[in-house]
Amino acid sequence: MSVNGEAVRVGTGTDEPGWVVDPDDDWALAVIATVGRQLRLRREATGMRVGDFAVAVGYGEDLVYKIETGKRIPRPEYLDTADEVLDAGGLVAAMKEDVKKVRYPKKVRDLAQMEARAVELQLYDPLHIHGLLQTPEYARALLSMRRPAYSAEEVERFASARVARRTIFDRDPAPELGFILEEWTLRRPLGGREVLRAQLEHLLTVATLPTVELQVMPTDRQEHAGVDGGIEVLKFADGTAVGRSPAMGGGRAVSDLRQLRILELRYGIIRAQALTPRESIAFVEDLLGET
Repeated sequence: MSVNGEAVRVGTGTDEPGWVVDPDDDWALAVIATVGRQLRLRREATGMRVGDFAVAVGYGEDLVYKIETGKRIPRPEYLDTADEVLDAGGLVAAMKEDVKKVRYPKKVRDLAQMEARAVELQLYDPLHIHGLLQTPEYARALLSMRRPAYSAEEVERFASARVARRTIFDRDPAPELGFILEEWTLRRPLGGREVLRAQLEHLLTVATLPTVELQVMPTDRQEHAGVDGGIEVLKFADGTAVGRSPAMGGGRAVSDLRQLRILELRYGIIRAQALTPRESIAFVEDLLGET
């Protein structure tokens, strides 16, 4: 049979690929265990056996067991279908909001929480177009390049996490966002020319936002202060800040004032060496015309 666009063999132990809960993510484990327990209790209250429930929702028994025991994160469509089968009146479907909070990796959630509090972000990525700027198609293409390869499930999960972080542009008031991009990352056609064109068009759209400053570092620059790797500096309303760079603290987040000063110094020099925001927009427009 076909469920949600995917072939599923019911009752054989074969299930739709689910989301595995990170064993080191205590909060996610607790949330998914609670959701699974509620699903089991509601199923048992209706008198349905696991096999019958699996047939009714169109998923394999193995997946049902894993979800009810907190070993898999249920997809939103699974909860919608379970709500109908169990005649829960929307109470099971409502658990999607709880699941949504833990469906992304812990480090991504932690980063998104910090970004949500920041009033200013200074961001330089020498290897890729920054995640906050990536289109869904570009993110999938980039994630597919990883070796050893991610599974299709992981690619979709991580790409969705990156797209979810883009809500930062919709905040009111919006934070001040500074991006420095390397020219070569704007030229490499990951995913094909059409994906790159859409990505460049998205950059031009974002660059028009009043709180966004986008700059390009040309490849032919003879001086470049970014040779030690990427930089992230997030500043908060209370005057505190946190920064991160592969060249400092093993890439871990730092809040020491001396280390933050070094990161801001490096970022400031890179900024001065890059094209101005106006020049950068014209540069991206020219690249778009060539693509």
